[in-house]
Amino acid sequence: MSSLGGNATGTSLYSRLLNDIGQSIVRGDLAPGDQLPNADDWSAAHGVSRTVLREVVKVLANKGMVEMRPKVGTRVRAREDWNFLDPDVLVWRYGPRTTAEEARSLFELRRAIEPMAAALAAERASEEQVAQLRLLLARMEQAGDDSERFAIPDLAFHQAILRMSGNELIGSLAALIETALMISFRLTDDNPGGQSHSLALHQAVVDNIARRDPIATAKAITSLLDEAEEDVKRSLVARRERKS
Repeated sequence: MSSLGGNATGTSLYSRLLNDIGQSIVRGDLAPGDQLPNADDWSAAHGVSRTVLREVVKVLANKGMVEMRPKVGTRVRAREDWNFLDPDVLVWRYGPRTTAEEARSLFELRRAIEPMAAALAAERASEEQVAQLRLLLARMEQAGDDSERFAIPDLAFHQAILRMSGNELIGSLAALIETALMISFRLTDDNPGGQSHSLALHQAVVDNIARRDPIATAKAITSLLDEAEEDVKRSLVARRERKS
C-alpha cells in the first residue's frame, strides 16, 4: 500500500474518501456528466494527498462510475455504465434509505440465477454436498431469530447451491454476488417475524435436491426467495415506523 502512504492512517483516509465520493455519486449529489472538483481543491478539502485522491479516482473509474480525460478532467459516467455488482457500489446503493423497489432488484437478480442452479444441483450434487446443506440448515435452526447468526449459514447455504450446480461459470457467481446476498439478508434485520419461519422453506429445498427432483427444487427455492422478499418489505415498513 505504498501508494496510500504505507500505513493505517493512509489506508483509512483512502477508504473514507472512496466511500464519501462513491456515496455522493450514488445519492446523486454528483450527477452523471458532473465534473469532479479540482484535484488541489479536493485534496485540501478532504485533508488527503493528491496521491490518495488519484488512487480513489482510479478505483471509481474501474467501477465504471467516472471517466478521466486529459485536459477535460474527471466526470461522472451515466448510471448504465456503473458496475452494480461491485461490492462497494452495492453497499453504497443499499444503505439506510433503501426502498422496497430498490430491494426488488436484488431479488430479481437472485431469481435469475438461483432456481436454475438449484435445479442443476438436484441433478448433480453428491451425497456429501447434500449432507453439507443439512449441516448448514441445522446451524440456521440453532441461530433461531438471531439475524446476524442466521445470516452466516444462510449465506453459505445459497453459495453452496450455486457451486453444487456443477457448472463452473455459475459456481463463480457465488463469490460475485456474495455482497448482494448479504445485503438482502441484512435488509430483514428488523423483520418482526424473525428468521426461523424460513427454515421449512430451506428444508424443502434440501429435501428436493436429495430426491433428485430439479423441477420441485427450482419451485422450492423460488418460494424461498418470494418469502424472503416479503420479509424485506415487512422489515422496511418496521424500520420506517420506528423512525416516525
